[in-house]
Amino acid sequence: MIEIELDGQKVEVLEGSTVMHAAEKAGTYIPHFCYHKKLSIAANCRMCLVDIEKAPKPMPACATPVTQGMIVHTKSDKAIKAQKGVMEFLLINHPLDCPICDQGGECQLQDLAVGYGGSGSRYDEEKRVVFHKDVGPLVSMEEMSRCIHCTRCVRFGQEVAGVMELGMSHRGEHAEIETFVGMSVDSELSGNMIDICPVGALTSKPFRYSARTWELSRRKSISPHDGVGANLIVQVKNNRVMRVVPLENENVNECWIADRDRFSYEALNSEERLLSPMIKQGGQWNSVDWQTALEYIGNGLKQIKAEHGAKSIGLLASPHCTLEELHLAGALMRGLGSENIDSRLRHADFTQHAGVRWLGTSIASLSHLQGALVIGSNLRKDHPLFAQRIRQSVRKGCALSVIASERELADDGAWAMPLAHTLRVPASGWLQMLGAVAVAVAKKKGVPAPVSAEGSEVGSAVAESLLAGDRKAILLGNAAAHHAQASGLLSLANWIGGQTGASVGYLTEAANTVGAQLASAQPGAGGLNTAQMLDGSGALKALILLNNEPEFDSYAGRQASALINPVQLVVTMSPFKANMRFSDVLLPIAPFTETPGTFVNAEGLAQSFHAVVKPLGEARPAWKVLRVLANLFNLPGFDFESAQDVLAQVQGISDGRVNASLLNNGVQTPPVPVPAPAGSEEPVAASIYQLDGLVRRATSLQLTRDARLAAASAEITG
Repeated sequence: MIEIELDGQKVEVLEGSTVMHAAEKAGTYIPHFCYHKKLSIAANCRMCLVDIEKAPKPMPACATPVTQGMIVHTKSDKAIKAQKGVMEFLLINHPLDCPICDQGGECQLQDLAVGYGGSGSRYDEEKRVVFHKDVGPLVSMEEMSRCIHCTRCVRFGQEVAGVMELGMSHRGEHAEIETFVGMSVDSELSGNMIDICPVGALTSKPFRYSARTWELSRRKSISPHDGVGANLIVQVKNNRVMRVVPLENENVNECWIADRDRFSYEALNSEERLLSPMIKQGGQWNSVDWQTALEYIGNGLKQIKAEHGAKSIGLLASPHCTLEELHLAGALMRGLGSENIDSRLRHADFTQHAGVRWLGTSIASLSHLQGALVIGSNLRKDHPLFAQRIRQSVRKGCALSVIASERELADDGAWAMPLAHTLRVPASGWLQMLGAVAVAVAKKKGVPAPVSAEGSEVGSAVAESLLAGDRKAILLGNAAAHHAQASGLLSLANWIGGQTGASVGYLTEAANTVGAQLASAQPGAGGLNTAQMLDGSGALKALILLNNEPEFDSYAGRQASALINPVQLVVTMSPFKANMRFSDVLLPIAPFTETPGTFVNAEGLAQSFHAVVKPLGEARPAWKVLRVLANLFNLPGFDFESAQDVLAQVQGISDGRVNASLLNNGVQTPPVPVPAPAGSEEPVAASIYQLDGLVRRATSLQLTRDARLAAASAEITG
């Protein structure tokens, strides 16, 4: 530790720290623009100049390392004069358009100009003009004349997103931040550039000119998309979601969110919202009141149960539903006498396991790995925030190995991080390739191999990387979870993890993949799984679809409509006009912004949230709808008054986390590589902007390059 004196206060900081770090520890604010705690030091705005004794001139606090006994003054006349001088230079070319700037009210330059700017300018020359640039549907670069060249956006792309999409061209007053030869900004984390821009140069294109920041109410929420459980601030005006920004949580999403977390709110107010219950009669859809719709469903289910038995009724629930909704869905089905409930919509292997499948380690630990093996994941697109954490590890020297097919691994650059070892094989060969890694590990440790498989040079290199270091992880992605041999992959991964000391877990697909297991949203003894409910045999006479669209969300894909047609009664509970081709009843339920609930993220952290706006139209929270359906059948134990009452009934959560005794990625069966079943070469995996109903209906997200490429690919394969 090194001790310095900062404004008369003694401060101890680690060797190698800067004056800015010391000021942060002491609680002293030093004005700055280019400095950001998550980015490298650039020292190009010079706003953080401070007075250091024995230094001949003011020094930048962000780039000046501390030395023993250093004496720093941040508020001396010398420091203040230097900071005001820098501000004067920054404002020479800055346009006078604060009244129309979207950044107004939350602009760092505006705030600091109040304290360090003058009442007038000594410069009366013409201000420079930088022409606007079109870089895609999400980030607006319409007013780049405001840019102060802090290069935060450039460094973010290089260091966090992993793709240098923006850079500075030219020199002096001709310098501009722009893309390379007019390309678009396509990073799945690009919206974070808007947050870190200290002026109004980069703004949100969907939000542009929609509201002033002081008109917005700010309410906390949790992302409903992937397994990170990113913390959000949802900004609301007149009971309408206007913008979504990150809420900092160092252990979960740090200060970042993915673009689908940020921009999917557009779907909440889309024309596809279902505003009232609807019943199909004579091939025509008619809006009805809730009483009529619920009685229609109740009578239909009672008749089917009487004629065909309770086992002819099934329910498919989305893993993006809240914990409360999933718990009540399971309780409703079991109250009716049926075990036909499943949330594993895209799976091909339905082996039942005793424990709750999870990440196998904490999310924060992914930033400090020394070795990692990822199986069956397009990491950057499937899990943008997990990817950026692993990217941090790779930047520190982590050896990242990958087993994936051409679809997940189009090229090494697609992952936006260097890969130490790439095992590019079709999905049908993943188990054999993992077996080769296991054989290599066994050979190096001198223990019996769990399987007989041919070794390979690359497999041996992967084994070496997993045996080195202390902090290692084996991570199974979405495609591995959906694989026909998912249990075999997990079993082999567990053996390798046990021999190498690596944690083993799933990069869970949805916001509540872990919560769905905890809520028992899976078939019990004698119950039908997703594949059996969607086999088209006609054995299922009634099907309830809770917040999902089988054509997009299940393994059946485009065949789902034909497979569901034999079902006599299909009830869709959705915020949108979904499944209209084969449904008989549509019930409008509230999306995550309009209902309280809980999501359990990949590491088992249960995060509850409140509704941030009132339900749109006649929509109702799904937990209330399920409660009323249960009441129609006079089922006991459904007298809940709030979502908190429902949550209290869910077993296995204490102190906001899933009990450690329940988190278990173990497999009872031994790992035996067998040929993959026919038709299982490519597991079902949704693209980044097709993951759930919200992102599918977010206009701006569907205009991105990723969405357009996925649509083109679907047309070709379809």
